[in-house]
Order: sequence, then C-alpha cells, then structure tokens
Amino acid sequence: MKRFLHSVPQILGWNRTSYALMSGFVAILLLIMILWQPLVRDYLATFNPALPLWVQIDWLLIGIFLAMSLLIMAGADLRRDAWIAFVGLCGGLAIEGWGTQTQLWRYFTLERPPLWILPAWPIASLSIDRLVRLLQRATQHWPERLFHLAYAPVFVSFYALMLIFVWPTREKSLTILALLGVGLMLLSPGSRRVALLTFVGGTGLGYFLELWGTTRYCWMYYTLQTPPLFAVLAHGIAAVAFWRVGMLLRNLLMAMRVRA
Repeated sequence: MKRFLHSVPQILGWNRTSYALMSGFVAILLLIMILWQPLVRDYLATFNPALPLWVQIDWLLIGIFLAMSLLIMAGADLRRDAWIAFVGLCGGLAIEGWGTQTQLWRYFTLERPPLWILPAWPIASLSIDRLVRLLQRATQHWPERLFHLAYAPVFVSFYALMLIFVWPTREKSLTILALLGVGLMLLSPGSRRVALLTFVGGTGLGYFLELWGTTRYCWMYYTLQTPPLFAVLAHGIAAVAFWRVGMLLRNLLMAMRVRA
C-alpha cells in the first residue's frame, strides 16, 4: 500500500509545479469566497436542514472540481502553463464581455461580465491542455488524413450553428467581430489533428461546466436551454482559438528576439 501511495504522483505525472498550481487554484477559490461573500451566503442559504445533507451536496460541482484538479496537476510546466493561463484569462474576458454585453447569456448577479467567473477560464484552459495530451496519446496511430477529412465538416457545421445562435444579435459590433474572428481562425494554417483534438477536449469539459451552470441557474442563455448545444461546442472552439492565439503570440515573440 505504501509503495502504491508513493508511486501515485509518478503515475499521475505530478511534480513541484503541480503542487504550486494546485495551491494557486485553491488560493483563487478562497479569494473569490472572501471577496464575494454575499454569493457564498446565498449559496449556503439554499440548504434545507429538514433534508439529509448528502442529498443536497452538489456532487456534479465536486466532480468537476476534482477532475480539473487532477488534470491541471498532471505534467505541469510553469513556463508553458503560465502562458496557457494568461491566454485563457484574456480570452475568457473577451468571450464573457461579448456574451453578456449582447445578452446572449446572463449571470444571476446581472454583472456584464462578472469578475468572479474569469478565473475559471485559465483553469479550464489548463485542464483542456491535459485532455488534449491524453487524446494525442490515444490517437497517435490514427492517420493524419482522417483529421484532414474531418476538419471542414466539423468546423463548418459549428460555424453554421454559431450563425443560427447569434443571429438575434447579428447587428451588434461585438457579434460581428466574434464571427469574423472565428472564421479567420478556422481558415488559418495549423495542425488539423491538434485543432480537432482540442475541440473535442474543450467540448467534453464544456458539457459538464455548462450542465452545472445552467441547471443551477448560475448563468442562463437567451434560449433558456440547459445547456444549449452551441454553448457546449463553443467551449471547444474557444479552446482552439486560445491554442491558435497562443501559438501566434509565441511565434511573434520568437521572431522579435531573433531580430533583436
């Protein structure tokens, strides 16, 4: 048993950076709880003392928390992960700003956007990065041609769904920019394999995040679906966008260093 416990960190790919990331994750959660105490009090007020505690525990939230905790700790690398987290934070701010300002979705606090939701984006970005690594290992023997054939149908279908979903806000400048940005991103060069695997990883995590958020009425889309298909798939496309933007910025920085 002792040998197994000692081998767990090695099996899961934990290192010193893993513990630092987990500490940061917990610190962010505690900071949110301190700064937004009314949200915590409102949540605790929903517990009914007449019902058993185990019936009222949010098992989905606990499962998401545990899964993301294990994922971000696997194979952590401070330099690489700091970059992923930074792009995820900036990208999340842009996405939340677009969605809440155009009222495609709204939060129960009616903030546009709420600051307390932003830390979830870099954490989700790190989790998706780990999922993509797992998917790459699982599909390493799959032919490259398969991904090239699947790329256009998958992303053209998503873009069509996006057009339908955002159509009520088609005249708003933020929606126009979002449509242009997604279109250019999908047409840009890059690994079709990584793009599709990132889309799958982001969509998989996004389903559980959206299921929790919409069924707990933490946020709600104008369609009142819990959750809408677009919202789930949008997590996948956001992950692809963050990956592409991260690569572009790194290449620009490398080019600037070479010129210097």
